[in-house]
Amino acid sequence: MKNGLIRINEAVIVEGKYDKIKLSNFIDATIIPTNGFSVFKDKEKRKLIKLLSDKKGLVVITDSDSAGMMIRSYLKKICGEDKIKNVYIPQIIGKEKRKAVASKEGYLGVEGLSEQIITDALERSGVIGEAYIKTKKITKQDLFALGLSGGINSNLLRESFASFSGLPKGMSSSAFLDSLNAVYNYNEFVGAVEKWQSEGDKR
Repeated sequence: MKNGLIRINEAVIVEGKYDKIKLSNFIDATIIPTNGFSVFKDKEKRKLIKLLSDKKGLVVITDSDSAGMMIRSYLKKICGEDKIKNVYIPQIIGKEKRKAVASKEGYLGVEGLSEQIITDALERSGVIGEAYIKTKKITKQDLFALGLSGGINSNLLRESFASFSGLPKGMSSSAFLDSLNAVYNYNEFVGAVEKWQSEGDKR
């Protein structure tokens, strides 16, 4: 740590300037805001992000709503999945103090969360602390076997497990799989599913 700050070697990508200000209070890293969807049209910003992804790798921390998922998907397309560590924050209903009204989907963004919640998300994703050893990745076949994809009730089951495990809701099966591999190794995932299923009949 530097002056008590959490050191992150990769470049950290967030959505807005207030997210950057929030993280700068306790994280020592290169922090780049996409300025929301502006990155889709900002050639120079995309060029910088691609350069950083090749040089250092990226840690992507977006809001846990549909807009955040769209930005994640876009960065994955231009930088490559292997250059990105996704950090998923929980969906918490609320409104940032500086805003007159809540966001469209009603969830707190990165700027509205406590340092502890964000730090916990960084640890779950293996960005800080002891990194997860992924001896086996979770696959689409695993999700299908558990009914979390490809079935009539798969979407409801994914929503239920996401809520249980503190992951964002409203994800596609592909984004859901990405988030699982960012948070769990295979054995941890199996254990989490067993615990989730034991809490009631989810089917």
